[in-house]
Amino acid sequence: MDPLRRSPSPCLSSRPSSPSTPPCEMLGPVGIEAVLDQLKIKAMKMGFEFNIMVVGQSGLGKSTMVNTLFKSKVWKSNPPGLGVPPPQTLQLHSVTHVIEEKGVKLKLTVTDTPGFGDQINNDNCLRPLDIEFLQRLCRTVNVVPVIARADSLTMEEREAFRRRIQQNLRTHCIDVYPQMCFDEDINDRILNSKLRDRIPFAVVGADQEHLVNGRCVLGRKTKWGIIEVENMAHCEFPLLRDLLIRSHLQDLKDITHNVHYENYRVIRLNESHLLPRGPGWVNLAPASPGQLTTPWPFKVCRGAHDDSDDEF
Repeated sequence: MDPLRRSPSPCLSSRPSSPSTPPCEMLGPVGIEAVLDQLKIKAMKMGFEFNIMVVGQSGLGKSTMVNTLFKSKVWKSNPPGLGVPPPQTLQLHSVTHVIEEKGVKLKLTVTDTPGFGDQINNDNCLRPLDIEFLQRLCRTVNVVPVIARADSLTMEEREAFRRRIQQNLRTHCIDVYPQMCFDEDINDRILNSKLRDRIPFAVVGADQEHLVNGRCVLGRKTKWGIIEVENMAHCEFPLLRDLLIRSHLQDLKDITHNVHYENYRVIRLNESHLLPRGPGWVNLAPASPGQLTTPWPFKVCRGAHDDSDDEF
């Protein structure tokens, strides 16, 4: 059966809403605010986990983009000209590193998809393979599309290309992150609307520093000058980094766990009722339509297994 017909749309599920019970009047402090300190101490001890999968044709700079994103040598790519043949089949490659900043540790797992779409040529819009892939992927993970090597386009070409991609996403019902149905309040709606208007982000990757006006900047050196990665006048890489790390990282993890993983888990549980009964069979009642679209009411990024508390 077609997974597209069986997998519920992420937006059919809703995350746990804020309690609506009216507050109780307190006679004095009891130390509830100390919970925040406890959570911080626990988080500092345990660290965080984050999973990212990068997808795109060979030579688009996926490895450089990941290295730029975390300002680390997370991924090593084969330099051009070494005679390494392109992969003939799609094989997933993953690397894991621990990155530490000001005492906060992040266990980062990056998965690459070499060979994806290398044999298809369509530079004007989303390719048929892209559309099919994104339609399936957006029901399983959070998808954040980008325009790679944006420095090869003029500003006018970049905007025209962005509008074509946005139109393709709407036409084919591809719901990318941040999903509109998950805006919890007016502040979320304002912030996420600005981000949605800029998606796909036009990015330029660079993992080397150059001296510009007496300061070191990440950038790419060309015969016309230095393309500064973190300069919004040059590209939108700061927007991508803010979305994935500074402002929405925990939200990415929450949606993956509470929505994507729960939908996947319910589907697999329902599939188990179609299997022959054997030793150790547990008779689970089939989920109702309401259960299919409502995640468990607790919060704990990517993938079909529960690395969620540990998401692209």
